Amino acid sequence: MNGPAPTPRDSYLIGLIGSGIGTSFSPALHEREADRHGLRYLYRLIDLDRIGADPTRVGELVRAARGMGYRGLNITHPCKQLVVEHLDELSPQAEAVGAVNTVVFEGTGGGRAVGHNTDVTGFAASLGRELADAPREHVVQLGAGGAGAAVAHALLTHGTGHLTVVDLLTDRAVALVGSLNRRFGEGRATVSAPGGLPALLPRADGLVHATPTGTPAHPGLPLPADLLHPGLWVVDIVYRPLETELLRVARARGCAAHNGVGMVVFQAADAFRLFTGREPDRARMLAHAAELTEPE
Repeated sequence: MNGPAPTPRDSYLIGLIGSGIGTSFSPALHEREADRHGLRYLYRLIDLDRIGADPTRVGELVRAARGMGYRGLNITHPCKQLVVEHLDELSPQAEAVGAVNTVVFEGTGGGRAVGHNTDVTGFAASLGRELADAPREHVVQLGAGGAGAAVAHALLTHGTGHLTVVDLLTDRAVALVGSLNRRFGEGRATVSAPGGLPALLPRADGLVHATPTGTPAHPGLPLPADLLHPGLWVVDIVYRPLETELLRVARARGCAAHNGVGMVVFQAADAFRLFTGREPDRARMLAHAAELTEPE
């Protein structure tokens, strides 16, 4: 292990709260990087499914973690929006998005729970790495939940001219689009029902998928396969499995298709910096992710 010998303040207890997170490689990403910094770092999974907890109990879990001496928490589906009301403070980014994926306990005894959103910066970094030169005049996004809100803010901040948000829960999509237009300007984002996809996708530059569909708990395609065409780039923020059915079908139909590994690595790097105050080596973390996703 490289780096200075750990001291008591170099010890970190971190957790991830979410549903169906047994396959997450966040623990390995964080702990491997911490090793390189000479830190004692334990990253635990708090899986709602395994402990039989309803997502609405996320506030209780945050309070319990603070009481047990956790330095911070990552938050994932389906709690990124539910957790907001249980925090003492939000970073400007998290407040704008209305969702949190990183909680840092600050002050003596972890007195204040401060929410951040590193999904925004993580997706933006991944977008710049994988699709820097891709056209983004019109992008269609599936999903308006916590992750979708972060992705939408990143897209409109980094070169997307117009974003159409599609979600089965119309009220959720309307709320997200309203907040986007208030921040980025009227008309930058619009809402469509899933039934509008046949008209939208032929003239879209890209498709971003930000729902749980494609994960082991929610297998399948989030849209009809015949709507995908070679002129469309596709990003699926799901990273387990590495190749979702959407990515497999998109590639077969000639689309440039990218998974969510870059986003998860870059958001983890930003969260690591918030937890520890140490600057992570992002290239090293990408290499770790490549090792973790190699076929067995």
